[in-house]
Amino acid sequence: MHGTIESEAKLDELRARATSLPLEQFDPGDPELFRTDTFWPYFDRLRREDPVHYCKDSMFGPYWSVTRYNDIMEIETNHSVFSSASALGGITIRDIDPDLRRESFISMDPPRHAAQRKTVAPMFTPTHLDNLALNIRTRSAECLDNLPRGEVFDWVDRVSIELTTQMLAVLFDFPWEDRRKLTRWSDIATTIPGPDGLVATEDERQAELTECAGYFARLWKERIEQPPKSDLLSMMAHGAATRDMDAKNFLGNLVLLIVGGNDTTRNTMSGSIYALSQHPEQYRKLRENPALLDSFVPEVIRWQTPLAHMRRTALADFEFRGKQIKKGDKVVMWYVSGNRDAEAIEKPYDFIIDRARPRTHLSFGFGIHRCVGLRLAELQLKIIWEEILKRFDHIDVVGEPRRVYSSFVKGLETLPVKIAA
Repeated sequence: MHGTIESEAKLDELRARATSLPLEQFDPGDPELFRTDTFWPYFDRLRREDPVHYCKDSMFGPYWSVTRYNDIMEIETNHSVFSSASALGGITIRDIDPDLRRESFISMDPPRHAAQRKTVAPMFTPTHLDNLALNIRTRSAECLDNLPRGEVFDWVDRVSIELTTQMLAVLFDFPWEDRRKLTRWSDIATTIPGPDGLVATEDERQAELTECAGYFARLWKERIEQPPKSDLLSMMAHGAATRDMDAKNFLGNLVLLIVGGNDTTRNTMSGSIYALSQHPEQYRKLRENPALLDSFVPEVIRWQTPLAHMRRTALADFEFRGKQIKKGDKVVMWYVSGNRDAEAIEKPYDFIIDRARPRTHLSFGFGIHRCVGLRLAELQLKIIWEEILKRFDHIDVVGEPRRVYSSFVKGLETLPVKIAA
C-alpha cells in the first residue's frame, strides 16, 4: 500500500509546483496529489484563473475540470447535455473497459434512474431511520467500550471500518461473520490496480468483483423465494424496476450501495477525528456544548468531502463559461474544490462546527443524483459522536494519517490514535 510519509520539505515542494506549473500542464486528477494531500493549491488556482479547465493528457485521458460551486451545480442539473450513463463512461474520471461497465441507478439518466432509485428509497425514510438508530447506538456503544486505553491503535480499522461494515451488513441482511467481505469489495470497486495497489491488475480486480456478484446472487435467490422484507436486497429482489435486472445492472447497483454505504461514512468518521485534532478549539467547543453536533456533522461532511468528484459525459457540443466542450468529452465536477469556494461558503478553509449554514456543501451531490442515503450517513456520524462524548474526554491523534491513492475516494487508510488510560 502507499504507505510512505513524505517529509514536510517534500510536501512543500509538491504544493509549490501548483504556483509555478503552467495551467495547461495541470492534471488535478492525479491520484498522487490526493495521496500526499497536496492537491489544494491546484484547485485554488483553477477556481481563480481557469474554473473550467481542460487537461489534454493524464493517466485517465483528457478531461474537463469544473471547480466552482455554482458551476458544478449547473452541470449537475443539466441532464439534457451532461450524462451519467455507464455506457458513456459513468460517474468517475477513470474509464472502464466498455465490456466491463456495469449500470447502476447513479449511472443512469432520467427517466430510468428514478424508477430504480425509488426501489431502495424506503430504506431511508424517517420511520425506518428511527428504527435503525437504535441498532446504530447499540453497536456504536459496544465498539467504543471495547477500544484499548493508553495504547496506540488504528481508528480507521477499529471504529470507522467496523461500524460502517456492521451497518452495511444490517442494511443488506448480510451474513454477519462475512461482513468484512463488504469492506474488501468496496475497496476493490474503487481501487486503481497497480504494483502498490490492493490488486496488481484489472483482471484481479474483476475476479474479486465476480466473487462479490456470485455471493450476492446466492442471497438474491434466497430473497426471491421469501416474502418481501425490509433489507435492501429484498427490496430490489421484489421491486418492479429492479427484480428483472441483468447481471451487470445487479452488480452495478450492489457496488453503488456498498461503496455509498461504506466509503463515505467510513471516511467522514475518520475525518471527524482528524479535523478535531487539527482544530483543538473546535473540539473544546463541542465538548462544552454537545448540542452543536447538529451543525458539526454537516461541517465534517463538507470538510472531508469523502468523494472528491463526480463525472459526466457531454451529449452534445456545449459552450460553458466561454469554453467549448465537445460531444463525448469527459467533464469532472470537483466537489472537493466546490466545498472550498469562498464565493459560496464563508471562510471555506476554516473548520467551524457552529456554522450558520452548515449544509451548504456538495459532498452529497446535487439534484436528482443527490446521495439517497445522506440522512443515514448523518445519523451514523451524529450517534457515534454522542457516544464518544459520553465516554472520552479526548481522543488524541498521534501521527499523520495514510491517505487513499485515489482522486475519487478521498479517504484515510489509517489514523493512529490514543485514548488516555
